[in-house]
Amino acid sequence: MSGNRDGATTPGADWDALAASFDDEPDHGLRDADVRRAWAARLASWLPGRPGDVLDLGCGTGSLSLLAAEQGHRVTGVDLSPAMVELARTKLAGRDAVFLAGDAAAPPVGEQRFDAVLVRHVLWTLPDPGRALRHWRQLLRPAGRLVLVEGVWGSVAPVGIPADRLTALLDPLAGRTRVERLSDDPSLWGREVTDERYAVVSTYG
Repeated sequence: MSGNRDGATTPGADWDALAASFDDEPDHGLRDADVRRAWAARLASWLPGRPGDVLDLGCGTGSLSLLAAEQGHRVTGVDLSPAMVELARTKLAGRDAVFLAGDAAAPPVGEQRFDAVLVRHVLWTLPDPGRALRHWRQLLRPAGRLVLVEGVWGSVAPVGIPADRLTALLDPLAGRTRVERLSDDPSLWGREVTDERYAVVSTYG
C-alpha cells in the first residue's frame, strides 16, 4: 500500500489504525480532481488497452482499483489491513471488484490468473522482493504485465528501491521492461517532489 508524507510505506505500521486518515494524502485518496486525472491517465497508459483482470496488491483503500474499474477492468484487490479492505469495498461498491485481506507477497487468489498485476509502494518493504516478483509473474496470463510504482524517499535516511535495482530484479523474468520517471510530474503528488519516483511496466508473451 502507499504510505507516509514522503510517499513511502512504513514497515510494521498499524495500517488498521491509519486507515481512516489514509486518503488524506493527495496521491492516496485522489480527491483533488487534477491529481485524480493525472493518475487516471498514467494508469490507462500502463494497463492493457482492453478490459481485463487486474490484481491490485497492497491496494490500500482502493483508489487505484477504482480508477482501473472505471476504465473497464475487473479488479481484485489485496491488502494486509482488514480496515483498508473494508474501505476499498465501500469505495467500489456496485463495481466489478473483489477485495481480500492477505499478504501482497503471496496473495490469496488460488489458481486465478490476471492480465495485469499492479503494485504501488509495496515491493521495497518486502523481505525478498525478487521472490515476490517471481511469484507475481506466475500470476499473469500470457501477454500479461507487471505494473510497479516505486521510489526512494527521504534525504537523511533514504528508504525505497532504486529503479536500476528493480529492473535488475526483473531481468531474469525475461519481459520487455520500460521505466517511466514520475518525480517531475507534480500533478501526481499534489506538490513538487525531489526524490526518485518511477513506474516500471514489464510485459510478457
